Amino acid sequence: MVSSDNLATWLLEVMLSHPALTCALLLVALVAIRWYIRDSYKVEGFGQKHVLITGCDSGFGNLLAKQLDRKGLHVLAACFTEKGAADLAAAASPRLKTVLLNVTDGQSIGRAVEFVSKEVGERGLWGLVNNAGTSIPVGPNEWMQLEDFKKVLDVNLMGVIDVTLHFLPLLKKARGRVVNVASVFGRLSIAGGGYCLSKYGVEAFSDSLRVDMGHFGVKVCIIEPGFFKTGLTRLDLIEADLERLWTRLPQDVKDSYGHTYFDEYLKAQEFSMNLLASPDLSKVTRCMEHALTAQFPRTRYSAGWDAKFFWIPLSYLPSFVCDFIPNVLLPAPKGNRNV
Repeated sequence: MVSSDNLATWLLEVMLSHPALTCALLLVALVAIRWYIRDSYKVEGFGQKHVLITGCDSGFGNLLAKQLDRKGLHVLAACFTEKGAADLAAAASPRLKTVLLNVTDGQSIGRAVEFVSKEVGERGLWGLVNNAGTSIPVGPNEWMQLEDFKKVLDVNLMGVIDVTLHFLPLLKKARGRVVNVASVFGRLSIAGGGYCLSKYGVEAFSDSLRVDMGHFGVKVCIIEPGFFKTGLTRLDLIEADLERLWTRLPQDVKDSYGHTYFDEYLKAQEFSMNLLASPDLSKVTRCMEHALTAQFPRTRYSAGWDAKFFWIPLSYLPSFVCDFIPNVLLPAPKGNRNV
């Protein structure tokens, strides 16, 4: 074993013999410590701040609403269903208020604005978390019709834009925060349908909004989760919708994929979800909470180990490398190999 005295002597010799390297390492260490300290600063007055969260029936939104409620913030939880609202209210403190909201319905958004305006008063709205979303239908683009794309885009992108525009006056009044839930698939498009399109759009909208609102003291943050076990990744719902898409395809299109393709595609989906999807939703909600409560929130948060160490780094690599991943995960059509 190496004694502590010998180790200290060795380290001192290395530092003295490589002064440039030592200075560089010390500088990196100081920057990292400074960043960590700055990142830990919190805003004050949680009890005076209101936060509106969409999509609180389940998943990230539901967990975040409870999490912020325990921290003492005034949570305004927007739910899609009355049951979701009732269940959440029963699990939280009386401070948490629920409101029904359909992000694709302008009248529903207008009623939510009236409700929130009465709750926040002259303080304004400190935080808006655009969390509501859908992933279905998802699958090969050729299996889709235009309405399938619109169904996802209306919720995940147009809904985010519409809700944000309605609440900007209240956010500007509080010099608050907009937290938009994108995805690692706002960086990489490895599946057809509207989901990746919508998340790319959320990234672009958030970036332009951040520049616009910076003049008014409103900060805009983007959450980029990897795979998590939520309603968006429920295999039974995804597989049922894929069967719907496959069943309505013309026979010549089915033949071009091969008679075994559909079953192989379902198996690939099941394998990917079971391998990658994490049950720990708090990895995402901790990022959301930091974006809302940190004095210096980050522009982007990658949530989940797969996002940090696989999907996000992959997005910076050449396209032929990115294309390799879906080719590995998904089956190849076997019908018309000569086409």
